Amino acid sequence: AALAAGAQAAVACGGATAGESADRANLSVDQENFLVRLAAAVTTPLVSVTMTPGSIVMPWIDKVDAALNVFLAGDNTGTAIADVLFGVVNPSAKSPVTFPQHASDMTQPCPGLQCDYTEGLTVGWHGMEGMNVTFPFGHGLSYTTFDYSLLGVAATPSLAADAPEGFPDECSEALICARARVANAGLAAGVEVAQLYLGFPEAAGEPPKVLRGFARTPSLDPGAAVDLAFGLRRRDLQVFDAAAEEWRLPEGAFMLWIGSSSRDLRLVVDFTVCNGEAHLVASACSHS
Repeated sequence: AALAAGAQAAVACGGATAGESADRANLSVDQENFLVRLAAAVTTPLVSVTMTPGSIVMPWIDKVDAALNVFLAGDNTGTAIADVLFGVVNPSAKSPVTFPQHASDMTQPCPGLQCDYTEGLTVGWHGMEGMNVTFPFGHGLSYTTFDYSLLGVAATPSLAADAPEGFPDECSEALICARARVANAGLAAGVEVAQLYLGFPEAAGEPPKVLRGFARTPSLDPGAAVDLAFGLRRRDLQVFDAAAEEWRLPEGAFMLWIGSSSRDLRLVVDFTVCNGEAHLVASACSHS
């Protein structure tokens, strides 16, 4: 803490020891106690930098001004960290895992040889929906911000023949296709990874939402925007029927979300599937 007193900013590092021969004993970094004590004592703006093979708990997170987590970055780890901290590059990664607040929030490891896991399809980040977490699945910030706007949605009847004006040709193979505009609303050039999540009818027995696609934008200057298309094909809407040993298309009300993470969902579209087709108007599925 004394070393940081005269600095404009301080960087505190931690890492989790892991190897191919053994699992980690817990979700803590090796320097957890040091980071907790330092974050509580330092008044200088503090950046937490961690190098980990997966999720960790971060009990110091509320006491630091910024946090950077690096997964297995290879030989140039140090250079990459320095480039991000000093703004040489603008980070654009999204987390493939959830960072829990407490290790007990996650599915606990089984110490024996016979293990019964009962979570079914709510494995990984799906099982933490509704819980308070440190960072959700798909999360990732940069030195700029992005705005989202919905440009249009087309469903099976209009996509079956030709893609409507403004929709790319690949949408003609989709049951439903959404177009979104992502604009750089900040002061620095940056890249965004827009994510598409799907919610199935409750009777389908799927998790509350599942990742069904993502699109990485080119580098956008401040004020610049790009239009993206997200098409969902029949296979994307199907679930596996174990009894029949085949994929089937559930009928009923679906939800489609587009956003910056699994919990930062900017755009929402509801649609209905019936008779093998997607409809934006539920009344189109009424049976005479």
